[in-house]
Order: sequence, then C-alpha cells, then structure tokens
Amino acid sequence: MELKQETVLYDVNNQIATITLNRPNVKNALNDEMHHELFESFKEAERDSNVSVVVLQGAGDAFCSGADLKSASLNDRTAFDYGDSLRDTYNRLILTITQIQKPIIAHINGIAVGAGLSIALACDFRVAAYDAKMALSFLNIGLVPDAGASFFLPRIVGYAKALELGMGQMISAEEAYRINLINQIGTPEELAKQLTETPLEAFGLMKATMRESYEHSLSEILEKEVHAQRLAGQTEDHAKAVQKFLTKRS
Repeated sequence: MELKQETVLYDVNNQIATITLNRPNVKNALNDEMHHELFESFKEAERDSNVSVVVLQGAGDAFCSGADLKSASLNDRTAFDYGDSLRDTYNRLILTITQIQKPIIAHINGIAVGAGLSIALACDFRVAAYDAKMALSFLNIGLVPDAGASFFLPRIVGYAKALELGMGQMISAEEAYRINLINQIGTPEELAKQLTETPLEAFGLMKATMRESYEHSLSEILEKEVHAQRLAGQTEDHAKAVQKFLTKRS
C-alpha cells in the first residue's frame, strides 16, 4: 500500500519499512498533521506482511525537535489543555509503537530533543549518528517530560540519571552510548538487516514478555514465559531451526 503523505514519508525495501519525519525546515517538529501521518505509517508497517523491521528517522540534519509549539493553539493558554493534547496525539502513538511486535529502530540522525527523544525511547533500538545531540528539554519551557519518557528513561538509564537528563542537559552520541541510552553509534543498516533474519514471531513474544516484566513479579513472568514459549514452539521458524540442527548432527 502506498501512503500519500507529506509530513511523513513511508518506504519499504528488502523487508525494511523506513518512516521518515519530513519537516526538515523546522527540524521535523511534530504538528497535528505529522502526528496523524506518523500513526498511520506505523499502523501500515504493522499490517504489511512484507515488513519485518521498521526504521524511524528524520529528514535533513535532524531526527525530531519535539512538539511544534508554533502550530499549537497557545494564544490563550487558559483554553489550551496540554493533557487533552497528549491523549489525542502522543499517547496513542507511543502505545502503538510499543504494541507492534516487529523490531523498531530509531535512527537518531541528528538532534533529538523533547518529545522527539521520547519517541526514540519508545523504540526497541536506538542508533545515533556520530554528531547527534539529545536532550529532554521540557523543563526549559516549564513542562514535564511526556510521550512516555517518564516510563522508559528510568528503565533505560536508571532513576538518578533519568532525573539528571530530565533537567534538560544536551548530550552527545558518545555520552548517550556510555550511559546505555543508545545501542550503537553510526547507521542502522547492518542492525536492520540482521533483524530481518530474526524469527519475527519469537521476537514479538520476547518483546512483549520483556515489556511486561516491568510491572509483574518473577512468578508472573515465569508463567508468561511458559505461554510465550508454547507459542514459539509451534512456529514454522522453530520447526525449521530444529530440522536444520538435526540435519547437521546426522
């Protein structure tokens, strides 16, 4: 399916869906139209059986500079409800990203600040360009981290470091790698290709089980592993792998 969009580009090649934020003149800041098109792009990648991996990136020299405040109705701040805006835009997007069973890579190809970084945190993997810069800049404008940052960041880097980053400090790709905020420095092509060769159903089950481990006890997760392993054991990928192993031994 071809998505006729302007603020978000969608392309599929060799089982990899590349979703590109396409407002380079404003560092790919998110407005209402982009929210809608970004949501539709992820849903299309989820539906498309030809897609095994999703890569999210930005056009130009930026990944995403966060919310486009100039496009928001802020003239009368008493009438603008940030909470309602979050529910209608970021919240459904973040939940969609986390519920997709396919691997999702955030290619942080330039600056990623505010909600732009939050969206990257919701992805399964983060690969940053050598010159990328990242910051949670919410406090700089008197707001709190949102779009899932309060959930993901402490789990990725720890509570104390998350609070420190929440103060708005800009960090380099090297520092982000040092604190495990990103998986790699460079470009995502090799990782994406490797992931296309990963058993998709098993990956999705692993992803769901690990996500759920945040909120469940060990005994509950052990049971979820029982359920996931039962399903994985019935997949064609597992059957082929076992057959290949047995053939090698014979």
